[in-house]
Amino acid sequence: MGDFSRATHLSVKTLRHYHQVGLLEPAAVNADTGYRYYSAGQIPTAQVIRRLRDLEMPVADVKAVLAAPDAPARNALIAAHLNRLEAELDQTRTAVESLRKLLQPPDGPAAIEHRSVPAAAAAAIGAVVDRADLLAWWQGALGELRATVRAQDLHATGPSGGVFASELLQQDRGQATVFIPVPGRVRPIGRVTSLVIPAAELAIISHHGSLADADLSYAKLGSYATMHEISIDGPLREYYLRGAGDTPDEAEWRTEIGWPIFRADASRA
Repeated sequence: MGDFSRATHLSVKTLRHYHQVGLLEPAAVNADTGYRYYSAGQIPTAQVIRRLRDLEMPVADVKAVLAAPDAPARNALIAAHLNRLEAELDQTRTAVESLRKLLQPPDGPAAIEHRSVPAAAAAAIGAVVDRADLLAWWQGALGELRATVRAQDLHATGPSGGVFASELLQQDRGQATVFIPVPGRVRPIGRVTSLVIPAAELAIISHHGSLADADLSYAKLGSYATMHEISIDGPLREYYLRGAGDTPDEAEWRTEIGWPIFRADASRA
């Protein structure tokens, strides 16, 4: 086993583990001493295993690669794992960039405005959603909504938006609604229904860039509403002024985030 270990750069401990999990069986095992013997012909297999494990491929997937019936099947399994790694790398890059922004000193107070939003007729899709599924649901629902609006030859009277119950953040599950304001009623098709988005008094902040770090803008907006003691219970809102449907450049995306507030001046009016 010692020579095989040196030849493959796999420690004796690792070779013993691979034997125990059924990943690399030794050519022979001494019944008296338990010593494992490997053949020179097993070196290429060991090298493949070491590289796949270096790429953090799970043992079960490595077994599947080794058991693949032909090269196309084996390559498909490896390609699928590489795609997962690339997706994880993209997530890591996004998280790193978000952390860098968080660590940067603030560039002055955030521009926040108070706005009275009137009620608006809209085409909408709503559902109770788990927070972990929110992004996938949001993307699918917004795509279906836009397709339905086009199919019914309706014309948007404003930007698309979303209304999100506080429970989504507080309890990890809650009501979510995406909408496109349109005149008149909408013929219900699929998940799309006609809905009146209620009027609201909002503190608004403009978020530039990917929604992956929208939590930074939410934090500024929430701090402002709390510090000024104007925050009230109610759903949060988002208005998508410019997004993936307009440009692939995330730096050009712009979203308005609305926080429900109490406005004394609006009440007097």
